[in-house]
Amino acid sequence: ALPISQAPAEAPHYADLADVKGQAGVKRVLEIAAAGGHSLLMVGPPGSGKSMLAQRFAGLLPPMSIEEALEAAALASLAGRFDLSRWAQRPTGQPHHSASAVALVGGGSPPRPGEISLAHHGVLFLDELPEFQRVVLDSLRQPLETREVSIARANSHVTFPANVQLVAAMNPCRCGHLGDAALACSRAPRCAADYQAKISGPLLDRIDLHVEVQAVSAADLVLPPPSEGSAEVAARVEAARHVQSARLAGTGLRTNADLDGDALAAFACPDAAGQKLLAQAAEAMRLSARGYTRILRVARTIADLAGSSDVGRIHIAEALSYRRQAPRN
Repeated sequence: ALPISQAPAEAPHYADLADVKGQAGVKRVLEIAAAGGHSLLMVGPPGSGKSMLAQRFAGLLPPMSIEEALEAAALASLAGRFDLSRWAQRPTGQPHHSASAVALVGGGSPPRPGEISLAHHGVLFLDELPEFQRVVLDSLRQPLETREVSIARANSHVTFPANVQLVAAMNPCRCGHLGDAALACSRAPRCAADYQAKISGPLLDRIDLHVEVQAVSAADLVLPPPSEGSAEVAARVEAARHVQSARLAGTGLRTNADLDGDALAAFACPDAAGQKLLAQAAEAMRLSARGYTRILRVARTIADLAGSSDVGRIHIAEALSYRRQAPRN
């Protein structure tokens, strides 16, 4: 075990969100995802800043506790990746899209943790999401729900923790320029439908927040750096997490992303106007039961960031704006 007295005293260093110019709407979604522990999918053309945003997401999360840091360090040690200089720094795993299911989820003989477990208490960033093999992506479905990976062998059974926040990014189509008449390929928009259909409906349904990332304009690029960076956003995230911790004390749940069953009904039930809007949207958008639940979870987080004890229509409306319809396949 790592002697705590030998751990670095300085705070972990993360890239700053202020480095990303423009994209105010996407930064808002990152704040919601960090505050409630929600998974996130960003869709946008090449060069719009999706990877930069994802690589700064860990810096928005609350500081790791000693227990979390020890768990993350133990898993890193199993893979030979432990680095004392990164003590208490939330990991960001970024596997290549050619990674196998074993590399992503874990396995082998003897069983070893995969990327999802090595990112425990941190972020799993999947860039170019449709380029991953479909069987590999579908192998993530259960670990994302249970937050652990169980590997069964003839003579052993190993369980690795996998409490991660999934951040995924993708182009809208293979060429990446859907909607741009000057740059889009000749197969648009059919190529976009084929490309996006590589992601199964059940996996897409498990992602809480979906956001369109627009190309950054030249006007945005010449602006000075934004006055608000990761520190300011992280302070609001931590305040929202404290509210959740107090509300969920004694339930065994940690964040709004974990709300389910009685806890969801008790803490995320919207007011009458919010219920009416959600019922109408669920019918129009053909939301699954899982999608309906995730709207309520996200709305609860939006209300927490707004300092509201109740979930209202405005919070439901914003949560609905971050939902995409799953492909029918």
